[in-house]
Amino acid sequence: MKPEIHPKYHEVEARCACGATWKTRSTKNELHLEICSNCHPFFTGKQKLLDTEGRVERFVKKFGAQTVEGRKAAAATKAKKTKSATA
Repeated sequence: MKPEIHPKYHEVEARCACGATWKTRSTKNELHLEICSNCHPFFTGKQKLLDTEGRVERFVKKFGAQTVEGRKAAAATKAKKTKSATA
């Protein structure tokens, strides 16, 4: 490595808007975050999934609710129909 071309690596205290702090290392002197794993809805379990404009319903209407069990049942009925047609 060439000397004096790399940035200084400091030990800093990262601060979130929710008040959580922790020690880490960074090339910046201080870290201020808007959101962290302590307050993010995905990690806290408070995330709400909203179905805007009925996208899920439109998908199910267009393609049907395809599950593994549904596919197995459809394959079984298809196999029965081909057996009875050949017999």
